[in-house]
Amino acid sequence: MKQKVHAAAGVTAFLIILTFWTSTVLSEVLGTPETIALVKSRILLGMFALIPAMAIAGGSGMAIGRRRKDAPARAKMKRMPFIAANGLLVLLPAAFFLEARASAGNFDGAFIVVQGIELLAGALNLTMMGMNIRDGRRMAARRKSRA
Repeated sequence: MKQKVHAAAGVTAFLIILTFWTSTVLSEVLGTPETIALVKSRILLGMFALIPAMAIAGGSGMAIGRRRKDAPARAKMKRMPFIAANGLLVLLPAAFFLEARASAGNFDGAFIVVQGIELLAGALNLTMMGMNIRDGRRMAARRKSRA
């Protein structure tokens, strides 16, 4: 049961971040300033879903992987602190900063720089989370083949 909760929370978090990232790119490329401001406000609202999903994925992953010593489990455990730190120290503050600027109609150089940093950090987290999903699927397949 822990594995199913972990997988569901991890995939949910991945899809939420992917939605944030894609919405940001599309609004920046195709949208108006009002659209960008709307996307930024919705991203902050989305944190109420993302943060619990990340906490559940992280907590259940720690519980499941605590005793595992295989390479995929170790790799997942090494990536998680970077994913968490990137989210808490870069992505979350950037979301607040960008929403405040966008809602004020202030799309200055600082907005552009922080937006670029946010997109890079988001892509990094998506990559690392995707690698964790891949490794988790491999671990689950191995577990099923042994059963």
